[in-house]
Amino acid sequence: MLQHFRIKKAVLVLTLLGFVSAPGFAAATAATSDPGVQMVPQNFSALADRVGPAVVNIQVEKTAQPAMHPFENRRGGPEDQFRDFFGPHFGIPAPRPHRQSGLGTGFVIDRDGYIVTNNHVVDGADKIKVVLQDEREFDATVVGRDPQTDLALIKVDADAALPAVTLGKSSDLKVGQWVVAIGNPFGLDHTVTAGIVSAKGRAIGSGPYDDYIQTDASINPGNSGGPLVNMQGEVVGINTAIIPDGQGIGFAIPIDMASSIVAQLKKKGEVTRGWLGVSIQDLGDDLADYYGIHKGQGVLVTNVVPGDPADKAGIRANDIITEVDGTKVNSSRELTAKAAGLTVDDRVDVTLLRDGKEKTVSLKVGRRPVTLARNGKSDSETEPNYGIQVTDLTPELARQMNIDADRGAVVTGIEPGSKADKAGLEEGDVIVEVNHQEVDSARDFKTRVQKNSKGDRLNLLVKNGRGGLKVIQLS
Repeated sequence: MLQHFRIKKAVLVLTLLGFVSAPGFAAATAATSDPGVQMVPQNFSALADRVGPAVVNIQVEKTAQPAMHPFENRRGGPEDQFRDFFGPHFGIPAPRPHRQSGLGTGFVIDRDGYIVTNNHVVDGADKIKVVLQDEREFDATVVGRDPQTDLALIKVDADAALPAVTLGKSSDLKVGQWVVAIGNPFGLDHTVTAGIVSAKGRAIGSGPYDDYIQTDASINPGNSGGPLVNMQGEVVGINTAIIPDGQGIGFAIPIDMASSIVAQLKKKGEVTRGWLGVSIQDLGDDLADYYGIHKGQGVLVTNVVPGDPADKAGIRANDIITEVDGTKVNSSRELTAKAAGLTVDDRVDVTLLRDGKEKTVSLKVGRRPVTLARNGKSDSETEPNYGIQVTDLTPELARQMNIDADRGAVVTGIEPGSKADKAGLEEGDVIVEVNHQEVDSARDFKTRVQKNSKGDRLNLLVKNGRGGLKVIQLS
């Protein structure tokens, strides 16, 4: 199970198998002026032996909701005359939920049985089984999930301490350094592949917290959630995404970002992020010239949410934020990530440019809602029969959530154990249709649900945080 993104690899040819140096290669290595640069290692056996026992195979079972019958929403066919007489579902077998299985990877982060993996590996799972390298099997439970960064923390209860990985620092990685991926591609247990760090800080359009390590270590479906390891045997990333038409292009979540998120999941079961209450955009050449600054020196504020922290601190639209808490911000992605990492209720200094003059304001950090933002004006609507709370999708909210939609109802709350929870609806999903009828707002959604007085099945067409469509069926 692995996310796919569409973005060809130059073939790297090694002379001999087993990564043994070719003639003259040793001399080239010795002549390297930078002692920190490691050429092709002799082998990766010791590293695999060290990390492998803490890498687990994750097997999940899900209840897949049936898709709409292909004739259920069509008119004009020869069967219509029978439907008009016998009813709209004449001749259509009732679709039934079916079981679906999937595979992924994870790694143990402490001896008590906490395991890190990708959210998309365990999302919607009815049953999670973890298999260790020594073939011990355990049932696992979800401790917490963060769909925004595609991270999840699960736990197993073992009779004895489990082998655990050592976490490194992704900030210390350099492009060109060797890394190793360990996982279960296509169910092939504990496959070890090697490559280099191809790039850092990649944005691949998966969400507002894009900051991936790109590697050419071979990763495939089933590697999801597995560790990316440096030559010291430390985990520096979590393998998450690939490009289906590319070879040698894979992406891993940096461990520096993942560590803070996992710590929150372990403590609270959810992630709390800082919130400034602004809509922002990068400064292109034209805007930079207009405001008399260099491109990439700051982020333009396009809107301030009334009553939120930035508004209270006196920040205005058209201000250019250049620093937050002493750290320079040069892009909207940097500012979003910086704000998310701030501690709620702490005070930070925000440096900005207004009318060409520098100004510093003190801001009390707010808490970013689970759906990433709120408009401040739109009203929430609650549908208690299904356990759903929604709010209007505004242009500001759509930009901040990176969702290509201009209408709909954003799910802001799901009651645990409710029909919506069991059906797989998630906070941050955008409901765009109910039973093939468009939904333009939160009130529109509630009205359409209330018209279902007979309690018939509801089919919700939903856009998720990555822009994909799914159908959620509520009965």
